[in-house]
Amino acid sequence: MKSVKIVTLRTILWFVLASACTENIYAPKPRGYFRAEFPEKSYQPFDSVGFPYRFQYPTYADIRQDKAWNSEPFWIDIFVPKHKVEIHFTYHTIKNNLPELTEDTRKFAYKQSIKADAITPIEWVNAEKKVYGLLYDIKGNAASTLQFYLTDSAKHFLRGSFYFNAVPNKDSLALSQKFFREDLDKLIETFEWKQ
Repeated sequence: MKSVKIVTLRTILWFVLASACTENIYAPKPRGYFRAEFPEKSYQPFDSVGFPYRFQYPTYADIRQDKAWNSEPFWIDIFVPKHKVEIHFTYHTIKNNLPELTEDTRKFAYKQSIKADAITPIEWVNAEKKVYGLLYDIKGNAASTLQFYLTDSAKHFLRGSFYFNAVPNKDSLALSQKFFREDLDKLIETFEWKQ
């Protein structure tokens, strides 16, 4: 009797294992993203008459003067429409208020901390051109992934913010972020004050 129970138990166990191995289990595919086509890198100068600064920017970008109701002279927006990229520049003349201007930039950058995974400040110094600044590299699903300021510490102050005009998703925007970060680095490297 005992051997019949063992044989029956083995047979049931064998059927359970055999049927478990043949069943198809559905596993969803990971979400895919559209392939981004990037243009060849090339740059052109921005050196508009009357502006207190100049720099190089991508040939596939457009520059427009900011027309918002509260905009001031020398505020511009750089657009790459095909990739929904925007860089907003706000310019201020320093009037014994450099600490307040730099603190405002820091506050704007850290407003992104709600969605950011990390915020890394990166110092920029070009003593020859008297261009000093700080770039906040913001990782994660933040609306603005780069915030920065450039100054000569005496007269000029420019604040910049980089946006994708799309729902933030660090995975789908990673390649675009890397591509346009190079353009922003080029802009900062070539930036200079006209005095």
